Amino acid sequence: MSPVDAIKSVLSQYVGFRGRARRSEYWWFALFTVILSIVTGILDSALGTKIGSEPSSTGVIGLIVSLALLLPTLAVSVRRLHDTDRSGWWLFIALVPLVGAIVLIVFFVKEGTRGSNRHGADPKDAPHTAAPSIA
Repeated sequence: MSPVDAIKSVLSQYVGFRGRARRSEYWWFALFTVILSIVTGILDSALGTKIGSEPSSTGVIGLIVSLALLLPTLAVSVRRLHDTDRSGWWLFIALVPLVGAIVLIVFFVKEGTRGSNRHGADPKDAPHTAAPSIA
């Protein structure tokens, strides 16, 4: 899956919490969000739209972009957990300081279950098509 296809797939399934997401889809989108955060930070500094005086404070543009990407980030994370045959509720383990983030990273790095699981067909088996969104 190309980086552009992965990002398009995540954004086209904006609030699609069902189904499965391949590792490449998740990690390309994660890289996209990091790069976008850096760009918005630079823009906020250049335009003087930071909300605080500290160097690490966010700006108006960064805040808007972060809010816009919140749901797709949650959705692709849940679908990635589904690919490893885990419930999306595992995201709450991130609330456990340090250990929770490490556990989630391990889950996100693991290869998905081969073949169908309780969350759907293996995304590697068929050519990639965007899953229908839930209305």
